[in-house]
Amino acid sequence: MTRLLLLGVVVFASGVASAQNLPDVVKHGEEVFAKTCATGYCHGSRGTAAGAPRLAGRGFDETFIGDAVFRGIPGTAMPSFVTTLPPADLVAVIAYLATLNGVANPNILVPGGPAQGQRQRAPLTEDAAHGAQLFSDAARGFGRCSTCHEVAGLGIPVTTAITNIPASAAALKTLATPNLKTATADGESMPALILSEGKQKTVFYDLTSVPPVQRTAEPGTVRFTDGSQWDHASIIKTYDDSELTAILAYLRAVGK
Repeated sequence: MTRLLLLGVVVFASGVASAQNLPDVVKHGEEVFAKTCATGYCHGSRGTAAGAPRLAGRGFDETFIGDAVFRGIPGTAMPSFVTTLPPADLVAVIAYLATLNGVANPNILVPGGPAQGQRQRAPLTEDAAHGAQLFSDAARGFGRCSTCHEVAGLGIPVTTAITNIPASAAALKTLATPNLKTATADGESMPALILSEGKQKTVFYDLTSVPPVQRTAEPGTVRFTDGSQWDHASIIKTYDDSELTAILAYLRAVGK
């Protein structure tokens, strides 16, 4: 059934790929997204964050978007839409989401299905699948890992990509956050992660609250010093050691 639908999408796409009617396809995708995906407890309007993470402005391409729409994301509330949406709607949504990520002319002949020869992800072990669910567990509110970390396209990249995975839950709790600073502005001090320092403005994340707040300051109005009293353990306290171990299993599986 899935392969037949994928074939149908490719056939449909071949008839709508011209620049002339691409705006109509994208517009239709916006309408489908608004009715199907922008429900508040899932994604927000125009790909903003709601119960599920933000989709707009994330640098996603059609291949990744198509893969997520067709297959869903295991261990999360994101389902596969391949059997619930007509082929025309699937193509349109993929094209629309691509435009929200800066793709001016989406190649809607690449919907991310197996027909395009994509590398298949290895199935997750039971522990890793549980870790994937915990990583973006909506029931934990902003206390979930995906509030600040992006893995396999899921989450918000407040900090740098996770490259060195701790060996244990204990090591994860004591993990040092790279490039952590203390920002001082208007007599107020706060833990900070700098996004950019330019002649026009300085942009940084204020880690005082969860989720972190992105702040913009005029040059010379904020001072940064190395280090901070902020620690990783205070943010992941909603997880117990067994749950953190499962999350680490997920990170290792995705890293492979």
